[in-house]
Amino acid sequence: MKIGFIGIGKLGHPASEFFEEKGFDVTKADIGDSIEDCVKDRQFVFVSVPTPHDPDYDGRYVCSDLEPKDFYYHIVQEVITEANKHMNKDQCLVLISTVLPGTCTREIAPLVTNTNFLYNPYLIAMGSVKEDMQNPEMIMIGGNEEWANMLMLMYTKVCDNSRYVKGTYEEIESVKIFYNTFITTKITLANMIQDVAVKLGNMNTDVVTKALSESTDRIMSPKYMKAGMGDGGSCHPRDNIALRWLAKDLDLGYDLFSSIIYAREIQAKNMAKEILKHGNKIKFSSNSFKPGVNIEDGSYSILIQRFIVELGGQVTDIDPQVYVLVHQGDKPMEDVYNFDPWNNYGN
Repeated sequence: MKIGFIGIGKLGHPASEFFEEKGFDVTKADIGDSIEDCVKDRQFVFVSVPTPHDPDYDGRYVCSDLEPKDFYYHIVQEVITEANKHMNKDQCLVLISTVLPGTCTREIAPLVTNTNFLYNPYLIAMGSVKEDMQNPEMIMIGGNEEWANMLMLMYTKVCDNSRYVKGTYEEIESVKIFYNTFITTKITLANMIQDVAVKLGNMNTDVVTKALSESTDRIMSPKYMKAGMGDGGSCHPRDNIALRWLAKDLDLGYDLFSSIIYAREIQAKNMAKEILKHGNKIKFSSNSFKPGVNIEDGSYSILIQRFIVELGGQVTDIDPQVYVLVHQGDKPMEDVYNFDPWNNYGN
């Protein structure tokens, strides 16, 4: 099958390689490349360009007190408009970038006049894109049912053990963004349990989170259910922040997401306070949001470092051999602070 990818970044690059490795004929276009050449003779053209947020809203900074904002869609709109010029009714544009509910109907679909359009966001994690595409938890497709069925058939040839969810643009947009924000809520709950354990004493956080994580009948799976640094990268914090805007725009009269973001920041500050109990010079293993991934967007590590400095401590170095190493004066302590800061990503 002939497919194209527009946007060869941290999602589009590994995703396009995944299909190449499965034997697909793949054309690619990134900044400066010809979109016309990329879409020629392609049955499906996947658009994986960024839907960025204001840089101050990505989770590395305190942002709970900032005015809510939607994502920026101008890059997607420009790419969709250009691709549409060179495509026909025998082809289909497929947007896989994250957008808020209502965006495709309002901002994107009206631009697609010459060809067909589907919304097909991916549930992947940085560093394991190909693995997550091979074994997705679900494949979500919004839009025209005939084209959705054709795209679903394409995935059945390359993906293992998946379930398919088809619906309207709004339904699939909501599945994607509420999936991400549910994970944020889950991690925030786990870190609240840790805060209670620290304040109360005589309590091992892992005993509680393990008991909850194994309660899969009514509650949850074990994934993301451990306290510690977590919920970073370019998705989860910004999705909660964007949903603050949606709740305001739709005049819901309430907003769960401000509380979640505020709790996330207070938990990071609490963690900084606990670290500083062991000394005032701190060495972190990484500025990234996740082990093995060189991405600092939304980094919880950077957020905690900011609180350490605000509370009078010093971040002395980045050393990949440690998690969080604490110094007492100029003499380093022999032990490493007793938590794995990225344990939410080890599941």
